[in-house]
Amino acid sequence: MKKIWLALAGMVLAFSVSAAQFTDGKEFVTLEKPVVGEPQVLEFFSFYCPHCYQFEEVLHVSDTVKKKLPEGTKMTKYHVEFLGPLGKDLTQAWAVALALGVEDKITAPMFEAVQKTQTVQNVADIRNVFINAGVKAEEYDAAWNSFVVKSLVAQQEKAASDLQLQGVPAIFVNGKYQLNPQGMDTSNMDVFVQQYADVAKFLVEKK
Repeated sequence: MKKIWLALAGMVLAFSVSAAQFTDGKEFVTLEKPVVGEPQVLEFFSFYCPHCYQFEEVLHVSDTVKKKLPEGTKMTKYHVEFLGPLGKDLTQAWAVALALGVEDKITAPMFEAVQKTQTVQNVADIRNVFINAGVKAEEYDAAWNSFVVKSLVAQQEKAASDLQLQGVPAIFVNGKYQLNPQGMDTSNMDVFVQQYADVAKFLVEKK
């Protein structure tokens, strides 16, 4: 009988956690001017941003959020151009990655080259990261100045402007809400990452 009660208590506890309500102004903020037509879940980052590196490569926040989101939810990632001397070029390079579908191949080595080894000093160095990651040189070169890539660059810039982006990393949901990590539990990084993902899921499901 005791085991049954423990199981029931566990079920109740699990339900109370999953049904947790998050507070506007604390774990997230509602935008004063919602932006129509933005991706359902949109993350902004920069290869120059140390916190973005932590989020992506150390804490694996993006992966955790993706796993928590309701089935069928698309998560989009845009690079910002306002950080670092090659900010614009890296935004264009990220557009190439998006166009070629090689984001997963590029993310870790580009972070490493920009922040750790500091071997990205010019546009040729950016190209080398792609080639070393297995992208064919001719495919990269063809994509670099393509109409698709130019459109994706404009898309990234417009989204950052429309959402009045102030800094990175940042996640927006449905062009209406922004996650607020300052309002979450940072005393334990594992708890923080899970809460961050839970808030994203909550906002996607929010009517």
